[in-house]
Amino acid sequence: MSQTALLTGSNRGIGLELCRQLKARGFDVIATCRHRSPALAELDVEIIEDVEVSNPISLKALAEKLGDRKIDWLINNAGIAAGLGLNDIDTNAIDSFKSMFEVNSLGPLLTTQALMNHLQQGSKVGIITSRMGSIADNDSGGSYAYRMSKAAVNAAGKSLSIDLKPKGIAVAILHPGWVRTDMTGHGGLIDADESAAGLLDRMAELNIDNTGTFWHMNGEVLPW
Repeated sequence: MSQTALLTGSNRGIGLELCRQLKARGFDVIATCRHRSPALAELDVEIIEDVEVSNPISLKALAEKLGDRKIDWLINNAGIAAGLGLNDIDTNAIDSFKSMFEVNSLGPLLTTQALMNHLQQGSKVGIITSRMGSIADNDSGGSYAYRMSKAAVNAAGKSLSIDLKPKGIAVAILHPGWVRTDMTGHGGLIDADESAAGLLDRMAELNIDNTGTFWHMNGEVLPW
């Protein structure tokens, strides 16, 4: 019997490639997004649109659409990025900070909470974060809104790993690498297919004993 994986932010970049590779690995894939892309529509996966991870009403509707189906892997991939260096912070920047926090930090927490009834013992939750959320690893400064939003979701992921452990649900906090996608202006070091393969390998290795680990997609354990 095949396993079921549900992903957020599935219409492009890493999310799209994760859907493609999960399908190739034999998963039944539920790809959620705000709007499907032509590339996502070409994949032989189930697509659920109008999913906004920062909106509890949208997430409740998603849970209702799933009925009584169970999710083996929940991968919280949806995210947004913006620089916001020290000189960019002004009264107009507050909205950017808020939107970054709502999507990047609250989104994975709200999504996981909303889909709890679809998770069971043995299910796995992945949170796609960034090493830019590491305080110990920060040697270049800047990117205040993005760094802060990712540090916050790292904290959420760690707490989730503790709270869900008694239920037999493991949580991985995952850095995808610097990937050539629209989000990075295609200026990264690796392509989405390499990143996705590493991320899925980490999910495969995830278990209740290593839950709560902050991993690079290549298997390196990252500092907080």
